[in-house]
Amino acid sequence: MSSMQQTLNQLRDLRLSVMADALQQQVQQPRLHELAFEERLALLVDQEWSERQSRKMKRLIRVAGLPEMASLEELDSRPNRGLDKAAIASLATCDWMRRQQNLIILGATGVGKTWLACAFANQACRSKLTVKFSRASELIAEIATASLDGSLPKLKLALAKPTLLVIDDLGLGQMTANAAQVLLDIVDRRMRTGALLITSQYPSDQWHAMFPDPTVADAILDRVVHQAHRLQLKGESMRKVQAKAKMKLPD
Repeated sequence: MSSMQQTLNQLRDLRLSVMADALQQQVQQPRLHELAFEERLALLVDQEWSERQSRKMKRLIRVAGLPEMASLEELDSRPNRGLDKAAIASLATCDWMRRQQNLIILGATGVGKTWLACAFANQACRSKLTVKFSRASELIAEIATASLDGSLPKLKLALAKPTLLVIDDLGLGQMTANAAQVLLDIVDRRMRTGALLITSQYPSDQWHAMFPDPTVADAILDRVVHQAHRLQLKGESMRKVQAKAKMKLPD
């Protein structure tokens, strides 16, 4: 066995397969032999690092459970949607997540709230931040099930641990007293550990009535609403716009 083949095998044993492949490519490209050893080594390390970063981002996106693969680069920011480009650019840095702040996205059904929430969640994954996406109605059902089968502590941990927790479509699904209390526990813990992104078709001044216990409602909203950035989506339903585009006949 040649010394080169031995080195390739050792790199793969060390789980540095990308670096091994890159080294093999270098051997087959005489032009690269003109580079200094440090430069060739830097190329190998860079390829291994880039591949690992890419795998990590894909893993974060998969674990987040996003229903849509959206990105802010594809955002439809036409004036009639009411989006402030400067605000979007500022939020895209994800600094608000690192500062344990919140984001509220409001708008009528179909205007793209969930899509935009997924775009911010995707941006968080790109920044190597952990994310969990939950629909409000499904979260209420999960809490009910976990309360019965004894897995509530595990569920609370799963909801409190990620840097960003997305709760989509708050107001859909009947909020129970138990779910509200659990939500309060999660929100209270997340004030010190992470950020919340909440979407809703209801204005935030109507959220209080969603909760059975006014005291719990006050406690949750005090922690969520008063330290939140806000985006209000306007315009025609994006589903309707896309349906029209598909149905439009060629001239």
